[in-house]
Amino acid sequence: MTVLDDRIEMAEECSELTLDVLFEWLEKMPIPEGTKIEIVGGNIFMSPQRQNHWEIIFGIAKQLDAKYSQKRLASDVRIDFPGHLNGFACDLAAMAERSVKDSKGRWRYQDVEFVAEVISKDTAANDYGPKKDVYAAAEVPVYLVVDPYTGEWHLHTLPKDGKYHSQVSFSFGEDIDLTGTSVGLVLRTDEFPRD
Repeated sequence: MTVLDDRIEMAEECSELTLDVLFEWLEKMPIPEGTKIEIVGGNIFMSPQRQNHWEIIFGIAKQLDAKYSQKRLASDVRIDFPGHLNGFACDLAAMAERSVKDSKGRWRYQDVEFVAEVISKDTAANDYGPKKDVYAAAEVPVYLVVDPYTGEWHLHTLPKDGKYHSQVSFSFGEDIDLTGTSVGLVLRTDEFPRD
């Protein structure tokens, strides 16, 4: 039996398409190691992680260590967000101190205090568009987009009524002041690599 046959059989068995069904299908596919997979609005996106991408994520995670224990940080881990079939694998997410995982052992979007997405060419439109909208609708207090292609970061805060009402953008080298947010830290960007 081929992967395609498997998928067809599973589709016939399941009358409703859910995130669990989609991820179950994906787990049976031969996906190259190191490939990030997420579902945005029912569409499946796969992208390999680049070294510069990882260095930025790791750099942010090290700085968040001042407030968040390793157990409250997640990178490329599935978190289901509201809306139609939104199973995101955030580049980096930080959970509130009160956080608890759901019955399936997954983080709940309601507990996410901070998300950072590092732009990849193939999925940049998601990070600037639908994912930003979903994070705002989920009332994620701090959403940071880091773009190594432009050498800029974009901070979105104050989510209300499905939109972020504050946005600040600067070039790498400028600190990201999160002291007025739930994160309560200043992140340095002077060592972020550019593509």
